[in-house]
Amino acid sequence: MTRVLIVEDKDSLREILRVTLEKEGYQVEATSDGKEAEELLRKRRFQILLTDLRLPGRSGIELLQVVRECDPMIETIVMTAYGSIADAVQAMKLGAFDFLSKPVEIDHLLILMKRALDRNRLYTENILLREEFASEMGFPAIVGESPSLQAVTKAVQKVATTNATALLLGESGTGKELFARAIHHLSPRREQPFVAINCAAIPENLLENELFGHEKGAYTGATSRKAGKFELADGGTIFLDEIGDLSLALQGKLLRVIQERTYERIGGLSTIDTDIRLVVATNRDLRVLVEEKKFREDLYFRINIFPVCIPPLRDRMSDIPLIAQHFLRILSESIRRRKLQIDVTAIEKLMTYHWPGNVRELRNCIERAVILCSGDRILASDLLFSGGSSEEQMAWHGSLEEVELQAKRWAARRHIRRVFAEMQNDFSAAAAALKMTERRLESRMKELDLEDLLNG
Repeated sequence: MTRVLIVEDKDSLREILRVTLEKEGYQVEATSDGKEAEELLRKRRFQILLTDLRLPGRSGIELLQVVRECDPMIETIVMTAYGSIADAVQAMKLGAFDFLSKPVEIDHLLILMKRALDRNRLYTENILLREEFASEMGFPAIVGESPSLQAVTKAVQKVATTNATALLLGESGTGKELFARAIHHLSPRREQPFVAINCAAIPENLLENELFGHEKGAYTGATSRKAGKFELADGGTIFLDEIGDLSLALQGKLLRVIQERTYERIGGLSTIDTDIRLVVATNRDLRVLVEEKKFREDLYFRINIFPVCIPPLRDRMSDIPLIAQHFLRILSESIRRRKLQIDVTAIEKLMTYHWPGNVRELRNCIERAVILCSGDRILASDLLFSGGSSEEQMAWHGSLEEVELQAKRWAARRHIRRVFAEMQNDFSAAAAALKMTERRLESRMKELDLEDLLNG
């Protein structure tokens, strides 16, 4: 919700403005005193400041200087009954968005408020876009039709409409950030920022600065105030990936943010309120980390409100043809400037691989194939896996019994696919070659998540 601070010493006008803006959906705080307004600006985050120029305590011009020092992202609209060209020029030089003469026309003010808010959002987006590719700021499609994926998407849809913290669990490369973006885009906060940060990718001594920002002079080299990710995400969603790698010190500070919805910038004395939706993710077992005293138990219970387990690609192999086609369509147009097709032999090769790197590895594989392909069709020979053949890439984990079960499942899937390819997808012939009844083969293929062969 957009926060507005009204500073007007005339009681009747201040009340009219407050009631009007609240009816328009703004979250409003109002004061008649410039000094109190300065304290509010230093303590809380506002998107718009609507202020008179002549005020007790601090003038409107002085408040503009406070905004410039404290939070340049605040858009300021100045009102005065003593309007003059000199006042307008001075206010604009200090960063005012616009200048209104009293008596204030409410319709005109509402138009200016909308324009100011649009500029505020654009400013925030530009800050974020400098830190990641514009193409990654959108909402890419979640591709797949397997039952395990459908269960996850249903869970995401349910939690998205709430303000509850979502904990995304899954191996590296399963697309946890994609699901975090889905939660944001399906939520009431969809028009506000989505800010992602990988806790494992930033050194510990820099991560606090990235999360909470710093004040000017907080340390050597801090020549100006910097907004942290929590500040940029205010009103929207912040996604903390690999939260299991967060240090214990930062875990304590994050817990405070979750509990009290407040924090301080590095080197700052003022407490800042925050309104964010938190989504976190990890590929580690947080319960084990808690037992090892590497993760705070109280933080674990705070974030484990709605866990969502994203299945690895090997557990939804029937989705591989759809995902491969999706990546091929995107990558062939961006790299080759023309659409490519994928041969059935290439699909069959993709289906025999264990995919330890999950969806991310599949995308890399398709991208390499697009580059290597010499014709209009991706062939099996164009597919190079990250570390060699599928046999060399087995990355099973667990007890010996669990590994044996995984290996048997993989071998059965691969053998059935090879037989179907040899029999040119003739189901009856494949059942005979496998020495199974058609009914038993159909049941076994469903158990092995091979419905794509049945449907084909």
